[in-house]
Amino acid sequence: MSGSFHVHTFGCQMNVHDSDRMAEVLRSHGWQDEADAARADVIVLNTCSVREKAEHKLRSELGRLAAMKRTRRDLVLVVAGCVEQQEGDKLLAREPALDLVIGPDNIEELPALLEHVRGGGPPRAHAIFDTESPRFLAAAPEPGRTPVSSFVTTMKGCDERCSFCIVPYTRGPERYRPAADIVAECNRFVAAGAREVVLLGQTVDSFRDPALGTEEGDESQFPHLLRMIARDVPGLARLRYTSPHPRHATDALVAAHAEVDVLARHVHLPVQSGSDVMLRRMIRRYTRAEYIERATKLKAARSGLTMSTDLIVGFPAETDADFDATLSLVREVGFVSIFAFKYSPRPFTPALKLKGEIPEDVKDARLAALLAAGNVLTEKHLAALVGTTQRVLVCGRGRAEGTFEGRSEANEIVHVDGLAGFDPIGQMLDVEITRSFKHSLAGVAHAKELPRSRPTHHRALPLL
Repeated sequence: MSGSFHVHTFGCQMNVHDSDRMAEVLRSHGWQDEADAARADVIVLNTCSVREKAEHKLRSELGRLAAMKRTRRDLVLVVAGCVEQQEGDKLLAREPALDLVIGPDNIEELPALLEHVRGGGPPRAHAIFDTESPRFLAAAPEPGRTPVSSFVTTMKGCDERCSFCIVPYTRGPERYRPAADIVAECNRFVAAGAREVVLLGQTVDSFRDPALGTEEGDESQFPHLLRMIARDVPGLARLRYTSPHPRHATDALVAAHAEVDVLARHVHLPVQSGSDVMLRRMIRRYTRAEYIERATKLKAARSGLTMSTDLIVGFPAETDADFDATLSLVREVGFVSIFAFKYSPRPFTPALKLKGEIPEDVKDARLAALLAAGNVLTEKHLAALVGTTQRVLVCGRGRAEGTFEGRSEANEIVHVDGLAGFDPIGQMLDVEITRSFKHSLAGVAHAKELPRSRPTHHRALPLL
């Protein structure tokens, strides 16, 4: 028994990766992709619970699909991912249209669970962490379906226990994938057409594998993993990773950025706040000075290396002085982009016990001021690149006819023109930057760089 399926993804790159694995598992059991959810036999909503807004989106989508199901009794509705791990049976009780909820560690069981439901079985919640014997579902990339930039997971779970974060509850404790398996998967993606690999992990730089050595004073094997991939995946054009924790951004990682040419010239290093008081309340386990020191070392490791970050405003008891410390940190480090969010209480987190709730209008004002400061830095950085030549990996077609989109070595989005008659997707091109926008660049490919033949077609990846 099989049919067609549609996966709708909410949330982070890890959720995108999990959605890809779900699709591969279903296809291997005879199921067919369906781009139009209204025509699918099974609709999977792969969810995020890091922020309250994502849950609101899920509830809205479930309401719409419940109405669809009233006219299509055979439609199967599935919720997967972090919200399922958080809610389980309660989600089934609250949403009677749901047939199945499944946790992120149980993806390979999805086909059998669907057969259970379609065979007349009752709705079911299945979310079991694989802590005793960790399993990492190996990707099976296919030519023609493989994005130019592909995700490879290195670990899952988190041991940091930040007071605002639900991830340790929804993803479990840290479990690490063997380095040899990671390298093998990178090679499979490259063989299927990928040019860039993005390593994923809740705290990707805390990676450990006893088979790898460590440098003196470095508790993580992550720098060794980066070197191993660079050495043993010869067809890889670029290597990125997300998201690291500042606590593990050690001198060994700095050295890797200085010495490993395939590493992108960009690091996204979440800081969350510039105030030592807030960092302690958030249980981030580093100080403002320690963060700045590590960010400075990373930026100095390689010419042109840029940094971005995540920030939270309105955390309980945040004062004007605490917020001003965040603003000053943003300017002092010189981030080229920031991702900022209002604090939202999450179930099961220690922050729920903290006093000092911040009014919503104050949160709104602080968020607006922080984003405005970030936009100034972004626009100044992008404007300074006009007239330069950037090495761009072309990832897909642009919105305008005849244009393409890609990423520079420092992760800027670049709209590329001057490619009429060519299919450059998957190519690394020198692009002269002619214009800057609010969040991206435009440029013209150098004539000498134009591909002489049409490369294998790739599935375009959204420029996250």
